[in-house]
Amino acid sequence: DYVLCRNKAVVSTQSTGANHSSTSVPIIVNSVTATTHALGLIELYISPPSRYKQDVYLMPKKLDEYVAALHLTVFNAHITELTKEQAAFIMKNRAGPFKNQHYRY
Repeated sequence: DYVLCRNKAVVSTQSTGANHSSTSVPIIVNSVTATTHALGLIELYISPPSRYKQDVYLMPKKLDEYVAALHLTVFNAHITELTKEQAAFIMKNRAGPFKNQHYRY
């Protein structure tokens, strides 16, 4: 499936065997998937036509962490900012991203 927006074909991901509307999939998984999908579509819509060629792209790590942070309240969890010492210890920017680029949530 695809949607045309501003003369761009936006590919809608298809399930690869897993039925995301199934009751066996926790609602949080559906929410994270839908949020990530929506933010990806927004990025494609607002980006200049030359930014993305016809190819497969991974979501930026920063966006992955943003989506994860939006869903923390489901688990009654809250994020605090790293101290300068903590950031130096793990050798990351205080604002993230915190995981290596190859790591996926």
